[in-house]
Amino acid sequence: MIQNFSLLKITLLTAFLLVFGCKKNETSIQIPKTPEGMIWVPKKTFLQGAKDSDKYAMPREKPAHEVIVDGFFIDITEVTNAQFKKFVAATNYLTVAERPIIWEEMKKQLPPGTEKPHDSILQPGSLIFNKNVKAVVGMDNYYQWWTWKIGANWKHPQGPNSSIEGKDNFPVVHIAMQDALAYCKWANRRLPTEAEWESAALGSNTNTIFTWGNDASLLDKNANTWQGTFPVKNESKDGFEYIAPVKSYPANSIGLYDMSGNVWEITADYFNVNYYSELDISTPILNPKGAEKPYNPNNPYQVEYVMKGGSFLCNASYCASFRISAKMGFAEDSASDHMGFRTVADVGMLQKQK
Repeated sequence: MIQNFSLLKITLLTAFLLVFGCKKNETSIQIPKTPEGMIWVPKKTFLQGAKDSDKYAMPREKPAHEVIVDGFFIDITEVTNAQFKKFVAATNYLTVAERPIIWEEMKKQLPPGTEKPHDSILQPGSLIFNKNVKAVVGMDNYYQWWTWKIGANWKHPQGPNSSIEGKDNFPVVHIAMQDALAYCKWANRRLPTEAEWESAALGSNTNTIFTWGNDASLLDKNANTWQGTFPVKNESKDGFEYIAPVKSYPANSIGLYDMSGNVWEITADYFNVNYYSELDISTPILNPKGAEKPYNPNNPYQVEYVMKGGSFLCNASYCASFRISAKMGFAEDSASDHMGFRTVADVGMLQKQK
């Protein structure tokens, strides 16, 4: 009887320590008050990369692998024109698209022997989608629907004769990597890793293809993408032919808007097409930071980073990048009218801020 009683005490004590010890660990990190315009993404174990049932998955998205990502705060929407205006007003910052082009720097990212373009072409500007394209020959040559527009930048998205007047709640675009990092430094934020971005996009899910689940037929109701024949005809069934104001579509399960479609979003990770295939996925990976170096055989001279989420130009017939696992690379000094960003903050950053 005494032995049984002692065993009972030990059992109860062990259970007590397990239960309350776990609770202590869960609350040992004091989560600060949620910053305005952000949402807390809890710590989560999930499957990063292409899901088995994803028929659009590309090799660079495979294999799917289990990751553990600590909790963090993320912007509810992409950074808007209004928010970027405040940053520029406070810092007098000049974006990459607004600066003079230095040929000696540019040619380092081009094949050896590339001839210098005429000075009339080497003027500040950015890439815009060619809305007048009527036909294309093959889909490999994306220059058919992209145009270098002198004078295009975040204040003039379609060129010098356009403006963002009345568009404070639209995502800021024509943002290069350096611009996003400068904004983050000013705002005491940082860019999300690709794993953090996928954790946020999944919301309360852990293994879905889209931000809303697995039903592809719900795309038009949940994301601003291209309906019709890309890139020559957009039927605009979703109500927007091109870029849309933030919050024009339903939020995901944790309240984040536009994690699919509208504009691509910059992340902190290098773009390396072999990164997933070279990972050791025998055990879950804690807080992955991406590849150690960039690698894209199609752009071997450029440093590229990962962008996520797709844009208003994404169509199932071309890139289908409205999927959570989808990713594309962008050169660190490039910008366009369909790329923006959102920021994150972790507990440590906010504690230091105090």
